[in-house]
Amino acid sequence: MLSRTASHLYWMARYIERAETTARLLQVGARNALLPDIGGGFRNDWEAILQASGSLEMFREKYGETKQRNLETFLFFDAENPASVRSCIELARENARVVRTGLTSQTWDAMNTAFQEMKELHRTERSKLSLTDLAEWTSRACAQARGSIHATQLRNDGYHFMNLGFTLERADNTARMLDVKYYVLLPSLSYVGSGLDQTQWVTLLRSMSAHRAFNWTYRGEITAARIAHFLILNRQFPRSLLTAVEDTLDHLDHLARGYKNPSRAQSAARSLLAELAEAEVEHIFDEGLHEFLTRFMGQNAGIANIVQETYLTGEPA
Repeated sequence: MLSRTASHLYWMARYIERAETTARLLQVGARNALLPDIGGGFRNDWEAILQASGSLEMFREKYGETKQRNLETFLFFDAENPASVRSCIELARENARVVRTGLTSQTWDAMNTAFQEMKELHRTERSKLSLTDLAEWTSRACAQARGSIHATQLRNDGYHFMNLGFTLERADNTARMLDVKYYVLLPSLSYVGSGLDQTQWVTLLRSMSAHRAFNWTYRGEITAARIAHFLILNRQFPRSLLTAVEDTLDHLDHLARGYKNPSRAQSAARSLLAELAEAEVEHIFDEGLHEFLTRFMGQNAGIANIVQETYLTGEPA
């Protein structure tokens, strides 16, 4: 496969996954903003969301005050924000258009339909669109795109490049959402284990479509340690860090066999997977959850950089 074609397929998938995560972050912020301010001081729920998406400074320069309506506009509709749902859907569709002959008709239809529906949402009066409606539409559109890929695409190198995009982006996004909750949302360490702490954890699980799966896996009380284990180390949960890295390595192995050429990305992914496989929640908390997640995101980004250098050329479209 031409590296240019591989790059478009890879980035199409990354933008699909990123769009859904931005919508999930909006849900986390909106739900946590409704919680009572038991700390009696400044609540930084929305700033936490902007920090997680890496766009706090950009938002401040353009909008100033962190009001929910401004956040919804910035994270969902703002074409100047490269991580907004609108930007991600448009970029995903543009990458798909360039390599349309490498996609099944079902995959292209899913991508193009999402793009057309996004344009219609942008033309709709804002008062008629609730944040819940926008988030649910995003999740549905992204699920349809992923479903068409998994159900109709040949299991060739193009399929593995698309799924590399999904898994690398998903690992980064899960880590960012965990970091929002534990590092910046809680107003004080004294609230760890409190009712506010528990409610925020439940909100995070619901926003990741993981609440019911968590209850199936862990009976009884919701604790920070159990949720950290579920989202980081549980192989059964499809969005856990361990599962995402396992899937990344699996697709890298397929590519290496197909091209008969092992890559440095395999070694980096295998090293990260070995670390996660041996990790214990207690050790993660001893290191500091924020510190662990920051280090993980750096290692995951390192794998993505090697993939770019090894298989892909130029900048993402």
